[in-house]
Amino acid sequence: MTTTPQASGSAGERTGLHVAYGGAVYPAEEIARGAAYELFSADEVAGFEWAPRPGSALPWRKFAHVTEVTAVHGAVEPAEEPEAPLLVPLHRERGWKHVHQLSQQPGAAGDLLLRTVRASATIRRGTRMVKVLSARQLAGYVRGRLPHGFCYREHDVAHLRTPGGTAVLRSDGAEARDGTDVTYALRWRAADPSDYDVPAGAEHHGLTLLAPRDRLGAAVLGTGFVPSNSHLIPEFVTRDFADLPMPANAALLAYPTDGVEVVLYTYQAEQRGWLRMVGPQWRHLLAAVPGLSPDQEYVPTGEAPRATQLVGGYAGGEYEAVADMPGGFRVLAMTRAARYPVDSAARRVRYGQWRGVLCLVLREEAGWLRLRLCRPDPESVATTGAQCHERGVYETWAPGTEVVDDRVVDHPYAV
Repeated sequence: MTTTPQASGSAGERTGLHVAYGGAVYPAEEIARGAAYELFSADEVAGFEWAPRPGSALPWRKFAHVTEVTAVHGAVEPAEEPEAPLLVPLHRERGWKHVHQLSQQPGAAGDLLLRTVRASATIRRGTRMVKVLSARQLAGYVRGRLPHGFCYREHDVAHLRTPGGTAVLRSDGAEARDGTDVTYALRWRAADPSDYDVPAGAEHHGLTLLAPRDRLGAAVLGTGFVPSNSHLIPEFVTRDFADLPMPANAALLAYPTDGVEVVLYTYQAEQRGWLRMVGPQWRHLLAAVPGLSPDQEYVPTGEAPRATQLVGGYAGGEYEAVADMPGGFRVLAMTRAARYPVDSAARRVRYGQWRGVLCLVLREEAGWLRLRLCRPDPESVATTGAQCHERGVYETWAPGTEVVDDRVVDHPYAV
């Protein structure tokens, strides 16, 4: 192997980290606790892009997933147990390329090899999850929207750091424009694996049948992987497409064209709002977000009724709770002394049926109910007249008197 020369003050000198990639060793910086690396080079290399930085003599760079590198030199011991990687059963003739080809073929959804690979991507309590957002969607989350719909493990998408790279993960149906200079994302820790499904199999087959005129975003392949010509990315959906209670310390992020991660806001559960973290040099990244002032220090989400709620039991009583991973579940309280660990925890969701279609009840206004389809398919979308708001998410209004089997269900968590 050859080593690319370093310049004074380069990434390798700052971190002592070098990564072997494509037969050479490059100075690098770690991304997402080793899920990906940013590689630097003084000379042009195939697959690298020109991205000079002030004070650096390494103007060429590449974001590489950990599965693309062959060795890492100088890495420190991780503070957390790494996420389970995608694993392919060893086979002389069928490797990553073959698995990727299968992942893009809806007819291969039942292939045993593909299912084995997909099953290796698991969520555990505390797994960092990511949902890529448009500026309009970001505004919705700042104002109180909750995590729902299609999402990904940060471990699997950590190498997608630019607006062009994250375009494959967008759910709003809008094409990324040439020259788009920022993309946004929501990152949170999973409260429990049971909150997530793989969009594959008989339960989600209806998603694969929806016509382009009835959907936003990329088609759902039914294999459990993102439609992509070059990436093998496992995708998830929230269970029944339900909202999930916002965990403590969730973050709203921005990724400008240079690939740096900018933390815009962090969620303060006790205050029910978002605290601005970004400094003056990055506030221009918020200029495209409708209805949001870049100078606003704190944005409350309001006290509107939530479609879902995390409840916990403590000392014989029931309280609103918050997931504070990796620590666990605790009572949602303003004072630190009252933030007791709960004895039990559950995600509370309201369901109903309208015209024979199972739905989530999101809210009620003047005798009408806002519904979201739990299992969208062409028939249920036509029956309810539901509109697609983002990939896989279909909502409609219904007269409250016509909704039957209206009930509240608790999905318990192990504590």
